[in-house]
Amino acid sequence: MKYSMKITIIGGGNIGILMASEMSKLASVYVYSSKYDAWNSHVDVFDNEDNYLFTSEKIVFVNNLKIAVENADVVFVTYPSYLFDSLSIQLSLYLLPGTYVGIIPGGGGSEFAFSNLVAKGCVLFGLQRVHSIARIKEYGKSVYMLGRKDSISVSSIPNNKIKNAKELLERLFNMKCTVLPNYLSITLTPSNPILHTTRLYSMFREWTPNVIYPNNILFYESWDDDSSRVLLLCDEEVQYLCNVIPLDLSYVKSLKEHYGVTDVQTMTEKIKSINAFKGILSPMKKVSNGFIPDFSSRYFMADFSFGIKVIKDIAGIFGVETPYINMVWEWYIETTEKCNIKPKYFETKNYTQNEFVSYYKDDCDCKFS
Repeated sequence: MKYSMKITIIGGGNIGILMASEMSKLASVYVYSSKYDAWNSHVDVFDNEDNYLFTSEKIVFVNNLKIAVENADVVFVTYPSYLFDSLSIQLSLYLLPGTYVGIIPGGGGSEFAFSNLVAKGCVLFGLQRVHSIARIKEYGKSVYMLGRKDSISVSSIPNNKIKNAKELLERLFNMKCTVLPNYLSITLTPSNPILHTTRLYSMFREWTPNVIYPNNILFYESWDDDSSRVLLLCDEEVQYLCNVIPLDLSYVKSLKEHYGVTDVQTMTEKIKSINAFKGILSPMKKVSNGFIPDFSSRYFMADFSFGIKVIKDIAGIFGVETPYINMVWEWYIETTEKCNIKPKYFETKNYTQNEFVSYYKDDCDCKFS
């Protein structure tokens, strides 16, 4: 059944193209992308064994934000989190009150970056994790759907709009949707902000500018126990923080529970064995005689400054010590020598614990100021 609604997806990357392909069968879909002219209007979708699944209905690719989002019913943002602040300012020029704005996935401090849209009357919602792993198969023509999940989890600001968001997402994704008690359950989920950053720390903590690697490293398939050790130590700090904050954060599952493992060794085995992760390379760039870390990658720019740093700052509000999270963050700052893009969500105002908690409740005024 096709709905009479306009859906806009901001970002023509892996997950954006997959979502556009799926939702094109249900509504009119626009994709805002700088490479708008590289894509066919009909995209083929394949599974992880290279089997053809389906071809999308017509997708409209544009590079004009006003055209992309004007009169949209739902806007999905798949941009990296370091672009949130500038995007929120641009969107405020075009979006109408009542527009649903979804962040995929919903972390990265998105509730702070897009608070101006909430204040305008838009509904902000975020997914705790993506509904599927996606990879471009042939640029401009096809995409892989890898490890599609059975369900997704969502929260919204304002919280009283969550029922509408849930029903909308169940239609668009054609899967069960679990309602989370508050948006902080998304912000503190130890996915990429912990998973990527601790892995990068373990991989490159001995790196110096004169170190060149002979090959690009498989990010997950070469995962080791040291990566798992640091990962689980940081995950324990997130769990402790969740127990201190006076909100229901029971849906922020530990990574041991999420992956069904018990210790460092079983975590390593699990991550190395996930089929959807196979073949994924590390954020590295080619130089004349090998490879070095690519600090311009979203793995670095998004997951450190707008991931682990956000968790670190929230812990600071509640007086929770996070020595291992601090260790990973400080390594990043020292290694990159400078951090030009970093969130100022907690630097412009010293939030009290009550002010912070009230933002996630039904009776909040839905804005950080």
